[in-house]
Amino acid sequence: MPVANQAATIKVQRFYTLVTIPRRFFIALFSLALCLPAARGLHAARAYAIVDSQTGFVLDQQEPREKRQVGSLTKVASAMVVLDWAEKQSGDLNQLAAIPPEAFVGTGENLIGFQPGDRVTLRDLLYASLVQSDNIAAYTLASHVGAALQSIVPSAKGPPVEVFVGQMNSLAKTLGMERTRFLNPHGIDGGRSLPYATASDMARLTRYAVNKAAFRFYVSQKERQISFSRGGKNVGYMLRNTNELLGKNGVDGVKTGRTARAGDCLILSAHRENQIIKEGPKTAVIPRHLIIVILGSTDRFGEGAALIARGWQLYDQWAAGGRMVDPKKTL
Repeated sequence: MPVANQAATIKVQRFYTLVTIPRRFFIALFSLALCLPAARGLHAARAYAIVDSQTGFVLDQQEPREKRQVGSLTKVASAMVVLDWAEKQSGDLNQLAAIPPEAFVGTGENLIGFQPGDRVTLRDLLYASLVQSDNIAAYTLASHVGAALQSIVPSAKGPPVEVFVGQMNSLAKTLGMERTRFLNPHGIDGGRSLPYATASDMARLTRYAVNKAAFRFYVSQKERQISFSRGGKNVGYMLRNTNELLGKNGVDGVKTGRTARAGDCLILSAHRENQIIKEGPKTAVIPRHLIIVILGSTDRFGEGAALIARGWQLYDQWAAGGRMVDPKKTL
């Protein structure tokens, strides 16, 4: 999958601590404006955003700043805390973590069949969390990595999972996710206080995440065999991705989410082949990669497919107009 160039890469702080516009641009912009009212009527999602991953330019959006529950889309943030810990603090993803009894409290279904005391590598827990959206795996990651963070982050105080969630919120703040609050590592919203985020904030987070090769690999897996130890015996399980659009129309990730309050949610990344532009002796290679965030849908995969098609239509119009980037419409 194309990776956003270095200039577009979001620079994260140390572990969370007059343009002349061509006439053709106006023609493309006018054509785009004519399309918007009719197209929006086709989508029932409460909020969505379509973003060019390379520049962060927002091609289309609806209620992008509305605070909403996002369900398991939260696991994108928890995965990034784990991956950043592994990268910046030399954390070993091959470490074994024991699943704590607390992981089963209020986390809903246990599709994989984990039991307290099962020992799983952090790597396989990441697969379980991102591919099959397992809440127990996400909690176990938070518990294990949160304990590790307590010894290296001076301000990290409290129980390990609280420390971990604090890092999720620190990451959100660093990325400019001003209307986001994480309360747990998996996105369950059953308490008195509710977690929330927005379509634009989740697009910011996803743009950061897809710049990490490891993250892109995890979320691109349709199936993945994992294993864990129980009483000295090895248990295997085949994960299956919850993203039904994966592998179709250039979709190469990212994550599904659903709760009663959130409705159906979906983040997609989709790519086309790089565009090659030759100007004399110089050759420019332009990655083409979209991020789509959908919140509060009743048909996330149907809407997702429609918004991908719309996104590429808008992208082509934008590219034909010179790829002008309005800072007010950029994440």
